[in-house]
Amino acid sequence: MSGEVVRVAILGCGAIGSLYAAHLTRASGVEVWAVDPWPEHMQAIREHGLKVTGLADFTAPVQTLTDAAGLPPCDFGIVATKAQHTHAAMTGARHALQDAAVVSVQNGVGNEEVIAGLVPRVIRGTIVTAGAVTAPGVVRYDAPGDTWIGPFEPSPARAGEIALLAEKLNQGGLKTHAVDDARGPQWTKVVFNAATSPLSALTGLTVGAVCTDPALRREVERLIDEAERVCARAGIPLTRDPRHAVEEAVREAYAHKPSMLQDVLARRTTEIDVLNGGVAAEGRRHGVPTPAHDAMVALVRGLETSWQHG
Repeated sequence: MSGEVVRVAILGCGAIGSLYAAHLTRASGVEVWAVDPWPEHMQAIREHGLKVTGLADFTAPVQTLTDAAGLPPCDFGIVATKAQHTHAAMTGARHALQDAAVVSVQNGVGNEEVIAGLVPRVIRGTIVTAGAVTAPGVVRYDAPGDTWIGPFEPSPARAGEIALLAEKLNQGGLKTHAVDDARGPQWTKVVFNAATSPLSALTGLTVGAVCTDPALRREVERLIDEAERVCARAGIPLTRDPRHAVEEAVREAYAHKPSMLQDVLARRTTEIDVLNGGVAAEGRRHGVPTPAHDAMVALVRGLETSWQHG
């Protein structure tokens, strides 16, 4: 470690990255550096601190950079970018993370493989926390949720590193579980997101509206069934029934617009390739057909292509 200080780099300072950055400053002996290309956000944090509103109310001192070239050597990296920016973010910060344990807290599957191509020790991570950046330097904490971290099997971080990161996150106020196999929590989230987010993105409906429309709910169920067959063949035990997550979303987050819908509304590239595309890829590896997930990938990609002609 960096003397008595644990230095953590946060790559990507959107809602999740900002919440992680802010809470980690509350842990003892942690120095947090945030890297994000949004200059107004970084400047506001540098000058006034990172303000957390909503379920918490505090301001956190965070070091900020718009270019990772200035990042000092770190003990941990937390990748919180969109999946499509993983490689670029890691490439820029690689010099500072060569002796770090690096965890992905991103959506979907496949991010750890990208990270492992650039640094030697990787942590598989999953989160269900929610929030939104409401202004430069301000993040709203909307919904608490647990974090699960464990070794990425082909390029694992050391057990002591995983335990230390979990300890610091818990000290900071983000409930975190260090587990031996983090695939179950990761895929439980992937199955739910892949069953609801593309339908929301394609229709413009909130998660609750998608899940309570009879015709769309049948598609949700079909997507869940396919993903469950993939997980069963791959030997990945889900930590809860995805249908329970659907009912919970209807009760507690009916009006929520998932990030894929937000991307579509802003005409940004979505994360369809690491959600439904990730399920389909795992299905191909294990000989499980995934026509419903293949259809979601084709439809969302087609929608993205339409923006180039309109």
